[in-house]
Amino acid sequence: MDSSVDPFSWNRQRLEQALQAAGLGAFEWDIAGDRLIISPRMGDITGLAPGEGPALGGAALLQGAHLEDREGVEAATQAQLLLGARYEVDFRTPPDPSGQIAWVRLVGDLARGPDGAPASLVGVGQDVTREKREEEQRLILMAELDHRVKNVLAAVQALAQQTAKGTTSLDSFLQTFSGRLKAMGSANELLTAARWRGAAIDHLAAAELGPLAPSQTRWEGPELFLTPRAANALSLALHELAANAVKFGALSTDIGRVDLRWSKARDGGFELTWTETGGPRVSAPTHRGFGSTLLSQVTGRELNGDTTVEYRPSGVTARLRAGPAAIVDRPDTVPDAPASRPLESDHGGGAVDLRGARVLIVEDAVLLALELETGLAEAGATIVGPAYELEEALALLDQPIDVAVLDANLNGRSVTPVAEALVARGTPFVFATGYGDTGGGPQGFDAPIIRKPYDVTQVAAAVAELLRKS
Repeated sequence: MDSSVDPFSWNRQRLEQALQAAGLGAFEWDIAGDRLIISPRMGDITGLAPGEGPALGGAALLQGAHLEDREGVEAATQAQLLLGARYEVDFRTPPDPSGQIAWVRLVGDLARGPDGAPASLVGVGQDVTREKREEEQRLILMAELDHRVKNVLAAVQALAQQTAKGTTSLDSFLQTFSGRLKAMGSANELLTAARWRGAAIDHLAAAELGPLAPSQTRWEGPELFLTPRAANALSLALHELAANAVKFGALSTDIGRVDLRWSKARDGGFELTWTETGGPRVSAPTHRGFGSTLLSQVTGRELNGDTTVEYRPSGVTARLRAGPAAIVDRPDTVPDAPASRPLESDHGGGAVDLRGARVLIVEDAVLLALELETGLAEAGATIVGPAYELEEALALLDQPIDVAVLDANLNGRSVTPVAEALVARGTPFVFATGYGDTGGGPQGFDAPIIRKPYDVTQVAAAVAELLRKS
């Protein structure tokens, strides 16, 4: 460095450059002398005039604060001057000509004189508008998530209660309720993949009809996206129709067919027709269950339209008409159509025999882990675990294990280390996860995946299949 350059001036220049690069402005408040120094960058951030001038007892430093914030910031400033050595306040700036308000954070260190009284405050100012807006967005998203979760729980509770009223045995209830819950899960998976902007009718149809009988089901119509409310309603409606077709209608035989078609309506909504042919002779049911109520009342109301079901001798025909409020524009993110997944019965009918098998359960949800433990044990398996945390699962790997059931995420941590260890020792495993096909779930492993919500019979069947192949 040139010896003619004043070191203090050189260091100050470098400091200004560093602050500028960091997006910070500097200020110095000589409390004893009641003087305030504002750097040019600090002036840009706060709207204060750069240079040196009267501090006005500190009021000059806060002149860039919004009038609604000024009183609170002044009180916080005085309190910090009395109590601490560190100074930090946040405040809004007045609206700019376009009406935009920025957020500023002042941070500084307080020096005191020999008598302990505040002598000076040196610090920096920072534009934290982006941080504040992101925080606000997080709060909004948390509130929306809370609202959505409560709605889902309330819907599940109502679904359970209404299903229970129409069933006469526990097995019948579990089967019916599980199917309806899976229909809700399919719709929610599609909506999540599209950031809750909408779900396509053909994707909903593929999720419900794809796994049934590919050679006996067909769906066709223009690309239309439904609101979350309408998507859930249509998913449940399609499930009810499909379940009825499997039990009593066209899909109860090898030659029956289901044809699903929809079109855009003139008023901006859509019309959808479900037609069954080739099945046994049909007659109107003598008992009106919750499924019929769901189709005739709930679906129509949720779609802002109406639903009619005709029990013709040749087969059931259902028509759903939805109003324009059920339709949304194509989302920016659209998932691929759901792949066809086999029916539970495709794993092999009857009870699964897991006698002699040692099954590791890794699941962070205690209730689900208990359900898996009970169900697999009833099938004859010896349970290793359950492990609720990653470390617990890794610690159990030194035990004899024939097969494992892994949740993909354990309290925010990936189960990948456990999966990799199982691959290394040649132990097969199945993923039982709430992640959809669009990402976030297990990647890079040749292992079956069962999506939540599931029932234990699915998991047991998958475990038995892995044991058969190993």
